[in-house]
Amino acid sequence: MDDKHMQIGEVAARTELSLRTIRHYEETNLVIPSARSQGGFRLYTETDVARLMVIRRMKPLGFTLDQMRDLLAATDRLDGDDALDTDDREALLERVRTYQQAAAEQVEKLRIQLERAEDFATTLGARLGQNVPVTRP
Repeated sequence: MDDKHMQIGEVAARTELSLRTIRHYEETNLVIPSARSQGGFRLYTETDVARLMVIRRMKPLGFTLDQMRDLLAATDRLDGDDALDTDDREALLERVRTYQQAAAEQVEKLRIQLERAEDFATTLGARLGQNVPVTRP
């Protein structure tokens, strides 16, 4: 087997995604294995792993599969199409900027949620330290 290709198990370990999840992303055309072995096994490249990492990072931020597909299509065109005219390139960059802004907004929401959760855990810990029963609302 070519050293540049990895089987799905190695990709799963590297991306911390399950085999089932990777297969689902293939079924939904988010990532397609770069090749198949003679035995029919999926073979992935570093580019495929990078694509899966983008998907993995988008998922907890609430992006839909369609949004993931749209962003990946935009970045694929930006990375691979040297013949893009200025208007097309700017339109693609604007799409990517929109996703970047949405990600930044979601990160801020998650920071607030984390801060509230940490405050709550601290409050509970303080109550337990004082042997004060935690009351129900």
